[in-house]
Amino acid sequence: MAHLFDLAGREAVAGKWGWFVALGVLLIMFGGVAFGNLLMATVASVYYVGIIMLIGGLLNLAHAFQVRGWESVLYWVLSGAFYAAAGLFAFINPLLASSVLTFLLAVALIVAGCFRIWVGFKLRPLGGWGWMVVGGIITFIAGLVIAAGWPVNSLWILGLFLAVDLVMQGLASIAFGVLVRG
Repeated sequence: MAHLFDLAGREAVAGKWGWFVALGVLLIMFGGVAFGNLLMATVASVYYVGIIMLIGGLLNLAHAFQVRGWESVLYWVLSGAFYAAAGLFAFINPLLASSVLTFLLAVALIVAGCFRIWVGFKLRPLGGWGWMVVGGIITFIAGLVIAAGWPVNSLWILGLFLAVDLVMQGLASIAFGVLVRG
């Protein structure tokens, strides 16, 4: 089996272990700031999604001008316009946008949880299938909890997810840096 890094690559990464640890510390600090103000972290998350959608919409519109003679040009124009409008909407009314995104998150978790439970039972003859079911149940319940608190939790749930992600990425980076150091 081929390895991603050869010995020289491993040594180069190991030589930079301190950068991984420093990045991890910064990410944990940013996660702490996000935990300290979940509303602002939610707004930052919405702005991030908004800018990505706005850029995607503008790129689709630019693409539409490149394929003007194509019969599907209207699709590209409409797709780009709606995507850009959704991105602008996130900036104009971030709290309403967070409500919509939180609702979509709840639905996505409920559906993903159902699929994971179903897949877990399909894997029933194999060892560890129960863990798939348990993971699916937890995902399903998380979706239900978010849905039950909607729309009030829209003010903080996306910020909470951002904060948890920043802290987890920070911990992973620190662990990687310390362990790669050898």
